[in-house]
Formats: sequence, C-alpha cells, structure tokens
Amino acid sequence: MNTTDFNALYQHMEWADATVWKAVLASANAQSDTKLRDYLYHLHMVQRAFLRIWRNEPRDTPFPTFEDAPSLMSWARAYYTEAFAHLATLNDEQLAQPMIMPWAAMVEQRLGRPPEATTIGDTALQVTLHTLYHRGQVNARLREIGSEPPLVDYIAWVWMGKPSPDWPALTS
Repeated sequence: MNTTDFNALYQHMEWADATVWKAVLASANAQSDTKLRDYLYHLHMVQRAFLRIWRNEPRDTPFPTFEDAPSLMSWARAYYTEAFAHLATLNDEQLAQPMIMPWAAMVEQRLGRPPEATTIGDTALQVTLHTLYHRGQVNARLREIGSEPPLVDYIAWVWMGKPSPDWPALTS
C-alpha cells in the first residue's frame, strides 16, 4: 500500500459514510434505532481511536457520547478533515514503519501469543476495512427496520466517477 492508494480508500470511506448517514437521517426509525446508533458509534469511535494513536495523543481521554443521530453524524463528519490532514503528512516510507499498538496486550490475550509486527500502513488499512465491516452491519440493520440501504461498494463509487461525499444537511 502507498499514500495514493490510501487516499483513494479514505475518499471512498468518507463518501460511503456520508451516503449511509444520508439514509439514516432520512428515516425516523433509523434515527431512533439504538442498535443502529451503536454500530455507527463504534465504527466512528474506532476511526478516531486510530487517529489518536497515529498522532500520539492520549488514549485515556474518553470519547464523547451523543443523545441523537445528527450529533453523532456531525462528529463522524469532522473526523475526515482531521484524518485527511494527518494522511497528508505521511509518505510511503512512513506507512511502512513499524507501529506499536497500545492494546497489544489485549490482542496477545485473545490470540494466546504476541501479535506480529504492525505498520502504520497496516493500521490505516485496518481502519478502512473495519469501517467497511460495520457499515455492512449498518446497511443490514437499515433493511431490518424497513429502510433501503444505499449502494456504497468501492466499485460503485468508481463507476459513479468517484463522487465527493454528500453529507446530509442538519436541520435545526
């Protein structure tokens, strides 16, 4: 992986997140669904957790919580400005550098052995793949509660000409 590939993956990730959020905010059922909001919170919290690690920020600062879906979406949207600014500081050599994961002890407990070496690039890719996984759960949940999940596949984004994200407007 290189910075060009990561920029494309993160551009797609933002577009897909914005597209999913548009579907969520278009439905009163989706906005009030606790399970759906939990998926979305987890997805965006993990994005921010990795950003904290990349920027050497304290890990013990609690993440904010949100009373409603629009507030959570605003927090999610703001992540991308910060993430793109950070990604812009990295070059291909930095992506290949080892990265000590602060939660390596938890991983060791789960695996029963120490984790193998991880690079900054590995973690950046993990963010996109983790988001993809949970976005799939969000789309499945949208269907369960009677909404139509949006098409957010990477190839669909390419076929559409790699559109910019279209975040939903928040109404007061």
